[in-house]
Amino acid sequence: MLVQSKEKFYTPDEYRELEETAEFRNEYRDGEIVPIAGSTINRSQIKGNICAYLHTALRGKNAKVFISDLRLWIPRYRRGTYPDVMVIEGEPVFTEGRSDEILNPVLIVEVLSKYSEDVNREDKFRFYRSIPKLREYLLVTPYEILVEQYIKTASNEWLFREYEGETATVSFESVEVEMPMTDIYERVVFEMLQPCQVSI
Repeated sequence: MLVQSKEKFYTPDEYRELEETAEFRNEYRDGEIVPIAGSTINRSQIKGNICAYLHTALRGKNAKVFISDLRLWIPRYRRGTYPDVMVIEGEPVFTEGRSDEILNPVLIVEVLSKYSEDVNREDKFRFYRSIPKLREYLLVTPYEILVEQYIKTASNEWLFREYEGETATVSFESVEVEMPMTDIYERVVFEMLQPCQVSI
């Protein structure tokens, strides 16, 4: 894991060079290098479910699915990050001189965690909105059956839609794929709250 001093700021190229040999993935935040927190079994299961489903649904189409090992670069905000799932239409557009850092997703999916929920909902969404090709952003909750969706309109406005409950079907508008909630949450086991013990 990279250890960063508060006084140390890195250039994007220094960050990229360090990431090539880093034991764990790190985000780049306009000069700062920040370690990415580990995942949980539910988050990993959901990411795998969505990636596998989209991969099958998009077979034969001009679109590719990538899971969280591929880095996304956001030039306007000088951010390097690893979204949980991305879809790219056509050929990937890379940062010049790189083959591990893309610029042009049309769809980003983030599976929330207690650590990242506020960041993904507010800061990251603001950064993601600066990506010209991006048309859709999904936030998937791993603690209950709930998906939040933002869709970019032809007038560059973002519409919000919410899906809740196991009978719902999520419509990935940007790639014209529908995915039932039961497939998104397949093999996900929610933690049961323990009843309070009352002493008499």
